[in-house]
Amino acid sequence: MPVNARRLIRKMRGGAQAHLIEADDGHAYVVKFKNNPQHRRILVNELISSVFLNYLRIAVPETAIVSVSQTFVDANPDLCLQLGDRRIPVEPGWQFGSRFPGDPSMMAVYDFIPDALLKTVANRRHFLGILVFDKWIGNADARQAVFFRARLREWLHDAQGPRRLGFVALMMDHGYVFDGPHWTFTDSPIQGLYFRPAVYEDVDSWDDFQPWLDQVVNFPEEVLDSAFKQVPREWLDGDEETLEKLFHTLLRRRARTPGLIRDCTAGRVNPFPNWK
Repeated sequence: MPVNARRLIRKMRGGAQAHLIEADDGHAYVVKFKNNPQHRRILVNELISSVFLNYLRIAVPETAIVSVSQTFVDANPDLCLQLGDRRIPVEPGWQFGSRFPGDPSMMAVYDFIPDALLKTVANRRHFLGILVFDKWIGNADARQAVFFRARLREWLHDAQGPRRLGFVALMMDHGYVFDGPHWTFTDSPIQGLYFRPAVYEDVDSWDDFQPWLDQVVNFPEEVLDSAFKQVPREWLDGDEETLEKLFHTLLRRRARTPGLIRDCTAGRVNPFPNWK
């Protein structure tokens, strides 16, 4: 069931012009709107990615369909999209929400931490898993992530994990999988890479990309079907057949994923200096 927008908190950075909104379930969500400047397909890409990444057990924010009513839009004149000198009202309806990992007034979330702290991130290996995903799905953007301190047992879904506080990374902003609104694949050695080399410096064999590499190469069609069924039809707006064809291409790409990872070494800078 969708959650309902209850309180506008603030506008976020980024080309999609998302807003942070509190919903009636008590959580805050970074919400991308159907009429965002990057295209309504961005919402489809975000939802599909969240389903796939949950299957791969890579740390990502919880997601929700957020219902934004005309009444909520009318009551919040700052809820708008800026196109040049024009303010475009948000189109009411179902939007994509990425849950903020806590109370925004109390939790500090960082998009950059120093290398010394980056090396202590409890799930730093997830940067290798997300690279497997990004190469397979054709993420045309650089890898985006945020960091925050939390109880590791809670966030790493490990009942036997440590109780202590530590830094956790969440992989986020998947609007430009499938080359964004173009819904195609334009592969490049640098696409999908995180800009911090420290997350890749320990790679020295294919084993470092497991279990995610095997999971993608053998990715179940049932998970694609589940993702397709979860996309609101108002987001597709006649694109159902196009998305089905895109999924068929994605299934054929599974076997290409190892080669796409290896191609990273042909970029301007080899991200895997210890992998021979």
